[in-house]
Amino acid sequence: MREHPIAPVTEPTQYRAIGVVRGVYVPTDAEQLTRGIIRTAEGAELEAVVLGRLLTLMRRHLNLEEPHLWVVYPRSREDGGLHLQMVGVWEPSTLAPDQEAGSSTDALPEGDDYFSVRGELIYTRPETGDLVVKVRVMPRPDGSRPVPFKLQLKGEVPLEHLRHFVALNLRRTDQFLQLESFEVIGPVAQRGTRGGKGRRDGASAKGGKAAKAGKGRPAASAQTASAQKGGHLGSAVSRPAT
Repeated sequence: MREHPIAPVTEPTQYRAIGVVRGVYVPTDAEQLTRGIIRTAEGAELEAVVLGRLLTLMRRHLNLEEPHLWVVYPRSREDGGLHLQMVGVWEPSTLAPDQEAGSSTDALPEGDDYFSVRGELIYTRPETGDLVVKVRVMPRPDGSRPVPFKLQLKGEVPLEHLRHFVALNLRRTDQFLQLESFEVIGPVAQRGTRGGKGRRDGASAKGGKAAKAGKGRPAASAQTASAQKGGHLGSAVSRPAT
């Protein structure tokens, strides 16, 4: 049985963007559960879509009038808010009742609204607390490669870490993901830059946390596991859409 909805990192430069949000899922159409919002306890309404096997799990085993801890892939909307792709739910006490379960097993050490983002830092402006990280997505089964996506985040990372691979721990606050800590893995090799235009300007550096160096090659984007009815945790994971 998996003990955490976010799988451990297997390579130093493994790209991913994944997190958990607790709230009530309210579909736009009661007959079609694939699109709606997650309404949190503090009243935030987060735009969301349901992917993969989670849809079957929701229909068969979950009371959608109650809050659940949803496993999600975050995306940035054009207006700067959050769009969430729902890929799982973390609720062992309900979905794996034959396991050693209790109310405490549903809680995560990082708490609710935790997000893990790993990718290339392409923009940082410490004085305004704005960050942009580019995340690559694993190839599809047909061999095609989805276009990388960019996440707009909040927090301070010094300018000298621009174009480096970073591992970020974040917390959702309303419609934003706020940086709590970060680790710098190493520089990202740049391809196809011309005339020295491979960087996006930021502001003067200040603040930040201790950095560490590491080695590795880019790996697949994050995957997670979700509980299904029965004596074990099954998969309710789909590839992130671009």
